[in-house]
Amino acid sequence: MTHPIELPVLRLQEGRDRRVRNGHPWIYSNEIQMTPAAKALPPGQLVRVLDAGGTNLGIFGFNPHTLIAARLMAHDPRVVIDTGLLATRLRRALELRQRFFPTPHYRLIHAEADGFPGLVVDRYGDVLAVQLNTAMMEALRAPLLVALQEVLQPRAIVLRNDSSSRTLEGLELGTEIALADPDLDLTKPIEILENGGRFLVDVLDGQKTGWFYDQRDNRAAAAHLAKGVRVLDVYTYAGGFGVQAGLAGATEVVLVDRSRPALDRGLAAAELNGVANVSAMQGDGVFVMDQLFTDKERFGLVIADPPAFVKSKKDLNAGLRGYRKMIRSAASVVTPGGFLLAASCSHAVDAEAFTNELRAGLAKAGRTGRILRQAGAGPDHPVHPFLPESAYLKAILVQLD
Repeated sequence: MTHPIELPVLRLQEGRDRRVRNGHPWIYSNEIQMTPAAKALPPGQLVRVLDAGGTNLGIFGFNPHTLIAARLMAHDPRVVIDTGLLATRLRRALELRQRFFPTPHYRLIHAEADGFPGLVVDRYGDVLAVQLNTAMMEALRAPLLVALQEVLQPRAIVLRNDSSSRTLEGLELGTEIALADPDLDLTKPIEILENGGRFLVDVLDGQKTGWFYDQRDNRAAAAHLAKGVRVLDVYTYAGGFGVQAGLAGATEVVLVDRSRPALDRGLAAAELNGVANVSAMQGDGVFVMDQLFTDKERFGLVIADPPAFVKSKKDLNAGLRGYRKMIRSAASVVTPGGFLLAASCSHAVDAEAFTNELRAGLAKAGRTGRILRQAGAGPDHPVHPFLPESAYLKAILVQLD
């Protein structure tokens, strides 16, 4: 790897260093002296960043073509970014997860909060699903793969580089098997454990990396209320909420999703766990809930955990209306005294905005009640203290009168 003294140097504009000095890990393009030499650097290039007076601010990964132009990799400008450093950070992240989780099923690396800007690593036992979402992490691909093998000795590493954020970084999209034991068939679902349940993950074609570990704690909270009631799990994906509710003693569980393969994985998980009272309905979540309301079907627990309704700021108003409509439909099929868990994974929707849409949706349904719990993702999705927008997940649990 290149010694830090040999790295290209970027300088910030006069007076544009305060945010970085105060701990923020990003530098925007309008804060940098974009000289011809800077513009000519390849995306992902490691650079030393200096303030206008020449003081070192650290080592960053630089992309001259993006709004977030530089991402912090090390405060110490003398640090060599190599396999050894990456392995050290992986071990630190591993030790943290092992304090929380008894089995190797969790998000191992959650980007900036774990010291890997733009990197996601989800661990499914001895199979790793990896997303390299920034040009810097793409440039560090080779030493990263070596470090992952050194620290974890996985049987397989799948690069799920199909995230739209790669497009913003000027990177190609695709899925690649970087490492695979010849005796391991990755076309078959991989079994994982969560909250005492067994679930099936499609690491090659499933959404994101194949499973959503971020809802683990919220699934447990919902399951705690499932005993003895009918449960509706809308936007179920692969049965995470619904099957855990069944394990907790729900009298009946109905899974709803647009995707037939997702529903099939959910039903397979129910069978795997010996939960016999699970059925599936394919279709749009709001449409199905409205039909269930018309049919006078009611449930003691309803979960509405949709994919992101707001992909970018321009979608915000339409997305907020979508959440309001979803909550209105979900609340309409909850029994008096029953429970609703509504969630949003949209980065652009903050907790206050989502809570406002919850109120509006409940009002449209003519329901009231009490908020019991407001939560985000589990501890394997840590939030960088200077990136509050990385607290993307909102989940609100309400009892309805």
